[in-house]
Amino acid sequence: MDGRQQRGMQIAAAGGADGTGGLWQVRSQSRAKKRYAVNPDTGQCTCPDNVEGGFRCKHVWAVTFTMTAEVTFDGQPVAAQRVTYSQEWSTYNRAQVEEKDTFMRLLADLCSTVPQPVQTNGRPRLPLADMAFAATLKVYSRFSSRRFSSDLREAQERGLIVRAPHFNSVTNYMSDPGLTPVLHGLIESSSLPLAAVESDFAVDSSGFSTGRFDRWIDYKYGKAVETRLRRHWIKAHIMVGVRTNVVTGVQITPWNEHDGGYLPPLVEDTARRFQIAEVSADKAYLSRRNAEAIEAVGAKPYIPFMKNSKAPVPAFAGMETAWTRMWHGFAYNREAFDASYHKRSNVETAFSMIKGKFGDAVLSKSDTGQENEVLCKLLAHNVVVVGQAALELGIDPAYRPVA
Repeated sequence: MDGRQQRGMQIAAAGGADGTGGLWQVRSQSRAKKRYAVNPDTGQCTCPDNVEGGFRCKHVWAVTFTMTAEVTFDGQPVAAQRVTYSQEWSTYNRAQVEEKDTFMRLLADLCSTVPQPVQTNGRPRLPLADMAFAATLKVYSRFSSRRFSSDLREAQERGLIVRAPHFNSVTNYMSDPGLTPVLHGLIESSSLPLAAVESDFAVDSSGFSTGRFDRWIDYKYGKAVETRLRRHWIKAHIMVGVRTNVVTGVQITPWNEHDGGYLPPLVEDTARRFQIAEVSADKAYLSRRNAEAIEAVGAKPYIPFMKNSKAPVPAFAGMETAWTRMWHGFAYNREAFDASYHKRSNVETAFSMIKGKFGDAVLSKSDTGQENEVLCKLLAHNVVVVGQAALELGIDPAYRPVA
């Protein structure tokens, strides 16, 4: 059962589909007063998912489940059962209770793999491993630099860092360009314990707001004519494993960068550490280049075609391309295609986890600081995911230097 069927069953279980013949009225799950008209005979609905995407939407499924509900011996319909998902609460509770302690220990192990740059002159620098630890722990705690100092003292007492740095040092290192490649490397390394359980991946992007404002007129005309301001955003392009939502690749760009061109580097980065079977992405990533990049690493692409996409010219035997193979799956085996494509929703879940836990905005003022802060959010997310997977899946969460 795919996601649309599950949500349709939820609507039916809540009594959200009304009608006995002709058009049915189905309540929206996101807008309390919104209703969609469904024709059960033709499978048509007035929602955008059905009209624009051509999918058998959740509202059609809700009518189907309502109409085909089982009946009792007296002919009365049985109430549809609400869809539930099992949860091992003892494991979940333990993971939540022990999260911060586990997070600090795993993060310290991971950062210990960071080599210290050679210094030939000047005052002795703080250990780069400790500063990567401090910057990520600060983002995890969501405290200000000064209030965060007690966490650093605790880390020093536990032997996780050599010495608790001054709060200004943490802020300065957050804006240091030298920290950026270190954080990229740590994000990649942090996902390694899950290489045995992740084979299907999804790609998407999302924005993080900043405290900077730019004049909208500067974007439109390039000169100061108005005083209207627009908040500055930065965008994170990520690839995640759909089972655990661990981030396996990341690219940080300005808000106005198009998504499509960042899929190939994300796929290549992930393929160096994971065996990829499937990659799903939304229509913003639809291109021949992206389909070929996915097949180049031995994986199958699942990117839906647009309404105005034309069928490719039939190829000679043995001359099919990644584009034509993806088209054939989309056009002639739609149910299986959609089942793989809808794994893409897990990357949206990952963004929701990251923003809900670590915030959807960055506090740094400089471009480098903003990029590093987003990278710290992604790194903190990965360490939390690995710690929870260690309990739920029984994996070894140990971080070791990569050969």
